[in-house]
Amino acid sequence: MLSNESMPTSPPAFTRSNSQASVDSTSMEDFWCEVESIKESSEDGPEEATLLEFKPADEGELEAEWLQDVGLSTLISGAEEEDGQALLSTLTRTQAAAVQKRYNTYTQTLRKKNKHTVRDVRDIFGTSDSSPTFETVPVSPVPSNGIQLPGQKPVWKSVSSNSCLDCGLDKGSSSITEELSYEVSFSESITVLPKTREWTKSQRFKKEDSALPKFIVRKSRFGLTEVGDLSPEDMKKIRYLSLIELTAFYDALGVELKRNRAERVRRRENGLFGVPLTVLLENDQKKVPGIKVPLISKKLLLKLEETGLETEGILRVPGSASRVKNLHQELEAKFYEDTFDWNQVRNNDAAGLLKMFIRELPSPLFTVEYLPAFITLVEKIPKIKLQLQALHLLIMLLPEANRDTAKAFLQFLKKVVANEGKNKMNLWNVSMIVAPNLFIYKGKRANQQEMQAAATTAHIVRLLIRYQDILWTVPSFLISQVRKMNEAAINNSKRQLMFDKGVRKLLRRKTMERERPERPEGAVTFPPYLQSDIPEGVIRVYAPLHSKVSMAIQLNSQTKAKDILARFHCENSRGLSQNVRSQIQSLHEVGGNIGQHCLDPDAYMLDVYRANPQAEWVIKPKAS
Repeated sequence: MLSNESMPTSPPAFTRSNSQASVDSTSMEDFWCEVESIKESSEDGPEEATLLEFKPADEGELEAEWLQDVGLSTLISGAEEEDGQALLSTLTRTQAAAVQKRYNTYTQTLRKKNKHTVRDVRDIFGTSDSSPTFETVPVSPVPSNGIQLPGQKPVWKSVSSNSCLDCGLDKGSSSITEELSYEVSFSESITVLPKTREWTKSQRFKKEDSALPKFIVRKSRFGLTEVGDLSPEDMKKIRYLSLIELTAFYDALGVELKRNRAERVRRRENGLFGVPLTVLLENDQKKVPGIKVPLISKKLLLKLEETGLETEGILRVPGSASRVKNLHQELEAKFYEDTFDWNQVRNNDAAGLLKMFIRELPSPLFTVEYLPAFITLVEKIPKIKLQLQALHLLIMLLPEANRDTAKAFLQFLKKVVANEGKNKMNLWNVSMIVAPNLFIYKGKRANQQEMQAAATTAHIVRLLIRYQDILWTVPSFLISQVRKMNEAAINNSKRQLMFDKGVRKLLRRKTMERERPERPEGAVTFPPYLQSDIPEGVIRVYAPLHSKVSMAIQLNSQTKAKDILARFHCENSRGLSQNVRSQIQSLHEVGGNIGQHCLDPDAYMLDVYRANPQAEWVIKPKAS
């Protein structure tokens, strides 16, 4: 983590950290040139008050905040709420141990302070001693006899050879290819810790792109799910589970998961630069409903993608400081009035404005709370595969606005690297330039140790760019846990209803009405397929935008989501409007044990149906 206060204009004199030891001084030149450019632009602009003030945490407060952030505030309040119980019922062995560890620390602190009576951890986890053992909760969505045991190889369903996510920028690279599994939680998969003396050697990394392994995520029978494919309610649960899993993952590696505590002092409520993402989006959605990325960011990215991808030194070569300053002021005044002339903006100036937008956010794009965790995953976790798994969980933790904005930005950076032959910007160059813009925040001045993280932050950006297609995919073990969490909540609700006298009386009255032989005059007779239960293995698919709005489909072991889409398209091709034809239609799983789930075209429908037999199946456009 770096700060823009007292920022050096040249590389500071200090002993390099392990992560920098394998990176020569010339490869760091771009980083320090960018730091100097940021310092100069800060001096040219108006002085602003510190936006973030850091407060030291009292003993036990971090644990209390952690329990609240994972959706277990009921453990602090002592209330018996269904959501907390449902979440606890889905945890794996390592996840439950992580929760218990934080709750133990919290309760011990409260007892020391003599604040109030707290629940004993044995009451929460149903154990008989203070050092309990936990049963592993099955996390695979496929019906099975339990979770895969650590040390066993994952069992994959047979899929076609091209049914995988291949993550690599350099197709001609000779780097090692590794396969990633999403079926088992990352923390459960850790069986052997590297020896302490191996950590320093493993920490070092090389700047060559070929030094990065090539990862393949093979699709299971359920396909892959991107972050935008789930409902906001289910993504909220994914964030809860991701923080628990990240904590368990760090615990399993013997690494401390550090967090910042920040209190916002001041923020702008209007304008473009230095405005919180949530405020920007709230303002922008009044103009463009449903937009997920701030309009100014979207426009700058579009400008650069249209004209700047082949510009030599794009991002590295700075625009004119005075020109960028004037454009900044003009954008603030004219952007929302649609009177700003984009033709006057040169490519290097647009790149400067984009970096300024990212840098000037009141809270960093990757959030102030978890910036230490980003640094730790490189400094303390030895292997790139483990680093990637930690990074994956950190991305799942991001608020929606931050995640969507980061995704758009990283997709642009990937395009810049793809044009290396013309713009002379390789993956390491881009990472060196972008790192200080992402990891500098408006806080207190950085210490020497933080300044030593220069190469570390660049390596993080390199991982973000190189493996971004993996990072936007929701691990299937988390989706399985969300399903179990929803099922537990539904079952709790049903039990509560059964004891509600008012509901029981209503049910008795409705039952008596159904038993009456007379049918009221004008009653509607439903079609036979709605009068009887749908047979096993048959689903009724609804397509409200098509001329044929529903169809019963018999599933077999080879039926995929794309087969159902093709059948609807074939039978409705003549009756579709031009607007519907232009939209990408997807099959959605709605209700049951999931809120809403846009299915992968390669998902095997019989497997999805068996995992959620109470769901409805709807064809509609995929959310952009």
